Amino acid sequence: MDDSAEPTLRPPPLTLNRKLPLWYQVAQHLRACILARRPGDPVRLPNEESLAGHYGISVMTMRQALGDLEEEALITRHRRRGTFVNESVRTRPLRLLGSVDAVVSQQASDDVVVMGAELVAPPAEFAPYFPAGTEVTRFRRLRREHDEITSYAENFVVPDIAAKIDLDDLRQMPMTGVLRDRIGVRIGLVEDTAEAKLPAPDIAGLLEIPLTSPVLYCVGITRDVESRVVDVASIHYRGDRFKFAVTFGTE
Repeated sequence: MDDSAEPTLRPPPLTLNRKLPLWYQVAQHLRACILARRPGDPVRLPNEESLAGHYGISVMTMRQALGDLEEEALITRHRRRGTFVNESVRTRPLRLLGSVDAVVSQQASDDVVVMGAELVAPPAEFAPYFPAGTEVTRFRRLRREHDEITSYAENFVVPDIAAKIDLDDLRQMPMTGVLRDRIGVRIGLVEDTAEAKLPAPDIAGLLEIPLTSPVLYCVGITRDVESRVVDVASIHYRGDRFKFAVTFGTE
């Protein structure tokens, strides 16, 4: 890989799935290598050209993967010096990528209460996903199973698409299904982040749980085939009613 005399952190080989975005797979692979570092392991990564050759991808795709890691503060890139792992890194939320059908399936429910839709400024944590100064439409929903509230969801959707959404569809289908099957959005990527946390008082009230009861908090970023973010989902699941499970295939 890199022919520099300075030791580098060398990722193991990876067989890429051509059905999923290459930059995403490479970023996830490098992320795992970084988080698995042991004390004394090199902190410098091989240069972009060497990494691109290692993974069998273009330099532009490799640059996109490294940019993703840099946004998470996992690495720092210095002009002429190289790319280095931030040694303060300990853990990061698990991020998942799957088929749209899988996402639609896991969001489905037979009992959904639509609490309304309104034009709002995106929350600060989601504002970077939308053009500066843009308002979005917030859809709010409660999901029930066997007459018990199990999750609360907020979706922040770009206005031109939100205007086409029928609230009756949201009572019968998850947002991802509505975007794809009702509106005709060509979805290119759905990326989820999951973490356990304690609920804010308003969320605890909606879910009818104590403030000390943890929730599974998931954020889903949906992009179209042109990489534009069309929907950001913020979902709180009751921790006593959901568990986190992932199945990986080899192809």
